[in-house]
Amino acid sequence: MATLILVRHGRSTANTAGVLAGWTPGVALDERGRAQAAALPARLASVPLAAVVTSPLQRCRETVQPLLDARPGLTLHPEDLIGECHYGDWSGRKLSELSTEPLMEVVQQHPSNAAFPGGESMRAMQARAVEAVRDWNTRIETEHGPDAVYAMCSHGDIIKSIVADALGMHLDLFQRISVEPCSLTVIRYTRLRPFLVRLGDTGDLASLAPREKEPDDQAEVGGGAGAP
Repeated sequence: MATLILVRHGRSTANTAGVLAGWTPGVALDERGRAQAAALPARLASVPLAAVVTSPLQRCRETVQPLLDARPGLTLHPEDLIGECHYGDWSGRKLSELSTEPLMEVVQQHPSNAAFPGGESMRAMQARAVEAVRDWNTRIETEHGPDAVYAMCSHGDIIKSIVADALGMHLDLFQRISVEPCSLTVIRYTRLRPFLVRLGDTGDLASLAPREKEPDDQAEVGGGAGAP
């Protein structure tokens, strides 16, 4: 079956503002995010991509545009099912404010039981994302053969939930996974099982250095802004 390269979008203006963007329109890449996107074609230069699938949101489209510019024959396929989690009433709010909401503890400790007010549950988010991957694996293999490789640009929580599924990991453990902006996560699907080949690969170890403010034991909902 196909090999999937999951690309998290580059750093966005919402990431740097500490805002949970969700499906809020007009959220673009910031300066660093644009530089990350510009570096993507070189990082994938040796990979023969069959197609690019992307979340319809602006920050994902901006991330893959340099890759499309570098490969004029590459086909882009928008896919709503890998769009960001529908955070509902939480969308557009500061993460610092949301950290005091009682629901945040559920999101952190028991995400399979978390449903966002006016939005969707994290179970539903994972189910639609995994369904999209299964569907695209079949489509890519049918059109390009079993050894085909394709890229899918999406969002932090979406990618983490797909990785959890590939590892046979319960959704309640997915907050243990970290994927930084414009990181590459690679899953090779086979008839019997998926293989996680890369996880959150940025090609840069700077994020391992101590930060001025060490992160606490909470996962960053939405994926966070990455290393400073």
